[in-house]
Amino acid sequence: MSNLTTKELAGLSDQLDFERVIHSKYLTAIQESQDPELKQKYQCCADQHLQNFNTLLGHLR
Repeated sequence: MSNLTTKELAGLSDQLDFERVIHSKYLTAIQESQDPELKQKYQCCADQHLQNFNTLLGHLR
């Protein structure tokens, strides 16, 4: 793990929380949508936020 400052760790934690919440919201939107095209777009967004989350999490390892 890199030597991150307390401020950097706090920012990383905040961003991880944001990515987790947004990913969850897109998953909910997928379930609630009836439009297949919209579901696909929501899935792409959900996938991107999950990837962002995992990338950020990698900085803590």
